[in-house]
Amino acid sequence: MTTVLNLEPITTLTRSQFYQLCQVNPNLLLERSTQGELIIVTPIGGESGNKEANLIGDLIIWNRQTKLGVVFSSQTVFSLPGGSDRSPDVAWVKLERWQALTPEEREGFPPICPDFVIELRSRTDRLKPLQNKMQEYLASGLRLGWLINPKGKQVEIYRQGKDVEVVTMPVVLSGEAVLPGFSLDLS
Repeated sequence: MTTVLNLEPITTLTRSQFYQLCQVNPNLLLERSTQGELIIVTPIGGESGNKEANLIGDLIIWNRQTKLGVVFSSQTVFSLPGGSDRSPDVAWVKLERWQALTPEEREGFPPICPDFVIELRSRTDRLKPLQNKMQEYLASGLRLGWLINPKGKQVEIYRQGKDVEVVTMPVVLSGEAVLPGFSLDLS
């Protein structure tokens, strides 16, 4: 579950101020929407945490074999070109794009949109905010994204320039041209 704080009556958080706020509150997972809303992401329970860890593990195994990019956990905040600062549950950036960032950019909140993300809906998450988040990623340059909804037994597949595809679980998802040879069995 997330809590949205609208700070508009008081201030509009800049990227720099948002970064500073996160640094002085390291125990909070915060995001910032394109509208400047401060989003507090609540911790997840054991079942969701285990599912998320397994998703990251599957992607890491594939990435270690291919050496095509860099994998990130849900603790990583990306400063998206569209103006928001978001932390997907699982993210992957193509190696050449990651290496093009300066060491300072890599150390802070990377100013880049991942090429691939997974958002895993926990039992307390509302679907619409997650769908909006996926659209933010697409608008910022995301090439492939999966919104996994165990509660609804569906996966929404997001691709650049295409309509969202909804598939029913169980399903084997393909990394397509973005993650060549990667597949994820959601049975």
